[in-house]
Amino acid sequence: MTTILKGNIVSAPACGRLDVTEHGYLIAENGVITGVYPVLSEQYAGASVEDYGDCLIVQSFADLHLHAPQYPMLGMGMDLPLLDWLNAYAFPTEARFAEPDYARTVYRQLAGELVSCGTTRVCMFSSLHTDATLILMDELEKAGITGYVGKVNMDRNGAPGVLEETTEESMRETLRWLDACQDLRHIKPILTPRFTPSCTNELMAFLGKLAAERDLPVQSHLSENGAEMDWVRQLHPDCRQYWETYKKYGLWNDRTVMAHCVWSDERERQAMKDAGVTVVHCADSNQNLCSGVAPVRRMLDEGVKVALGSDIAGGDHLDLFDVTAAAVRASKARRMMDDWNTPFLTVAEGWYLATSAGAAFFGEQPGFAAGNSLHAIVLADDTLPQSRTLTPAERLERAVYRRQEGAVQAVWSAGRKIYAKP
Repeated sequence: MTTILKGNIVSAPACGRLDVTEHGYLIAENGVITGVYPVLSEQYAGASVEDYGDCLIVQSFADLHLHAPQYPMLGMGMDLPLLDWLNAYAFPTEARFAEPDYARTVYRQLAGELVSCGTTRVCMFSSLHTDATLILMDELEKAGITGYVGKVNMDRNGAPGVLEETTEESMRETLRWLDACQDLRHIKPILTPRFTPSCTNELMAFLGKLAAERDLPVQSHLSENGAEMDWVRQLHPDCRQYWETYKKYGLWNDRTVMAHCVWSDERERQAMKDAGVTVVHCADSNQNLCSGVAPVRRMLDEGVKVALGSDIAGGDHLDLFDVTAAAVRASKARRMMDDWNTPFLTVAEGWYLATSAGAAFFGEQPGFAAGNSLHAIVLADDTLPQSRTLTPAERLERAVYRRQEGAVQAVWSAGRKIYAKP
């Protein structure tokens, strides 16, 4: 099957660089990109072309950190710091997902909104409920989204009677979940210790052993908040730094995703680089919960892998156009905090982090590289006034800062057209 999309094709083949082919052709065979071309070769004479005129055709988004069961509480509790917010809002909200019918309703809506925003790849937290996690994976699979979903593990310091497992239950239910999701094609399991304070040493050791035996990726949180880091030091006095609480249990390698890393110092950042850990920058959440401003520029300069996450519902925007803009703004705040010595992220760099950097975790090359699966958004921006004819790069910048409702016209995920604007 041949897919040919025509329009103004913009991709991010390197951090800070955009490739633009005006009125070009993006071609995929059997869902796999063969290339981007300024003209259509004779071999495609007579082939069907989806011509989107002057629209932008861009890479779709990869959201590498979000909490699916917090979707109903978007925009709530933003006056509280992290740990208080978890107890007052997040844990009680997640407890509702013991009800499968409620989970089905919420997760179907979440999957639909992700698709309509152009997010096609995810690393996502569920709750600790096995059945709800399977429902989430099923709804994402049906919607055409790809990536990883994790059943949360937490056997201590939760909300007793509201949201907390026993160690034995957490182990048993994790195995049941892994056995039940083997037949899914596009949504795969990722081990998910909520964060170090939520998991006993016994549970962490179990998850590390499981990761090694079944070759599973891992996601969690790291160095998000000062109070959280103090708590980790009390729980693990043998560990000099937070990241070592994951490493000592086999949860620290190139298939590990760590969200936030706001307060990661040079030693912790070096440990990330050495292990190949991917940092997920969640600018909205870090500001909403007063956690801080992550040193993203420093991470990139040091060779640490960084991608973006919405982190709903600590973050209050699911749409990665907004998340990209928030990351750029946060970098400007960081520049001011660093006495103007740290360059801020450009829009092209932010766009790379929202697309190519996240796709790299799934084994893809940056941009619309030949051999990648087709993940793309068709974007119309013709409702905005223009004082002059804008370049495709300028149009993309404005799309990031000035997101329009209904601008997404169509979305492809893993070679499949999964959304077309009604």
